[in-house]
Amino acid sequence: MKLYNQGATPPSVTSAVSFAGLIEKIEILRSTLRWASRLDRPEIEKLLKQATTLRDEVMGLSHKERFVQAASATEAAPPQEEVERMPRERRQALMERSFIFEGTFGDNPKLLEALEIAEKAAPTDLPVLIDGESGTGKELMAKVIHANGARTDKPFISVNCGAIPDSLLESELFGHKKGAFTGASNDRRGKFESAHTGTIFLDEIGELPLTGQVKLLRVLEAHEIQRVGSDEAISVDTRIVAATNKDLRSMSQAGTFREDLFYRLSVIHVSLPSLRERRDEIPLLVSYFSDEAAGMLKRLPLKLTPRLRDFLLHYDYPGNIRELRNLMYRLSCLAGDTADLAHLPQDIRPKPATLAVVGSGTATADITMATSLSEAKRAASDEAERAFLERGLQEVGGTVAELARRFDMNRSHLQMLLKKHGIHSKDFRANRQAEGGKG
Repeated sequence: MKLYNQGATPPSVTSAVSFAGLIEKIEILRSTLRWASRLDRPEIEKLLKQATTLRDEVMGLSHKERFVQAASATEAAPPQEEVERMPRERRQALMERSFIFEGTFGDNPKLLEALEIAEKAAPTDLPVLIDGESGTGKELMAKVIHANGARTDKPFISVNCGAIPDSLLESELFGHKKGAFTGASNDRRGKFESAHTGTIFLDEIGELPLTGQVKLLRVLEAHEIQRVGSDEAISVDTRIVAATNKDLRSMSQAGTFREDLFYRLSVIHVSLPSLRERRDEIPLLVSYFSDEAAGMLKRLPLKLTPRLRDFLLHYDYPGNIRELRNLMYRLSCLAGDTADLAHLPQDIRPKPATLAVVGSGTATADITMATSLSEAKRAASDEAERAFLERGLQEVGGTVAELARRFDMNRSHLQMLLKKHGIHSKDFRANRQAEGGKG
């Protein structure tokens, strides 16, 4: 969706700007001005008023016929091979710039976009708000920002705002003086003091009560805290990164989250994709967590039956990457050499009636397992894809490079498909050798 300047400039001219991007730039300007230290307060207020007026004008445009729906149709799509190459090139570019990934991996475009935003935000002291479903790796992204910034050798303090009782919130964040309340037998530093010169990560910021939000807003404005039971102001130099799995903008409109705090925290906004949006990377994650679990449990990497592998590839993962990781640890612990559906938790295990044995004894999810036409089509498509790959490997004697040339495919993409279906090219090489021996 594009927004164009009023006038005679034709839509084909690159005068188009992203509506959402323009709003984001204005919000960054407004929030950055609040952090300005070289301007007098009247000057800041004047600039803030101008930025707010501009924002309101742009927001008003959304109610007018300012969107050109044909814009996307006029933009030529890049060739398929370029689409496949771009994510790899973007990740390679990050690596060449010595970017620290902190364990994040994958070529999903949405993930790469988040990493590129993190790279630009990291060297600054601007607050960052990370959102995404539970289990998508928000704390890991916060560590990425910390590791790539100027404070990398300073403390990284993580706080789960949803796990602190309201009565202890102020003491936990800002500390307390001896005798401030019953049980306060000693002076105690809070999380903000512990994170001085470093980064404080405020997880589940949407769970923070309104009283806590007011106190946090004061820290953002004044860069100082007061311990419970003390009138002394303590200066803190702390980079703030917050995370949430809630829609804070909607919460602010509903009055359950302060709007001014939301804009303070979201100067830079990073959104993480769910695992359902990274489905092509599930085979890589399964392999990675399987090896990780094997190393921790001191046993050989787990083998998966074809029907379990098929389940792992198509399961929706409401808990995202965290759920997948925990599943692989569970399977590695409970199964022997090979894991099957019976080793899955009971609440997600498919019913026996939904399974069927097809072909030469390979167990796969039956099409009858589908709950919609799209799922049935996907199941049939996957079975056809598997058969196509197996026939091709049979014809080329298990040589992946030759099969990639024959199919005119990128070799790494072909290997990903083989891994997705649990197909091992060496099995087809062994079959070719066996046939040769018989001759």
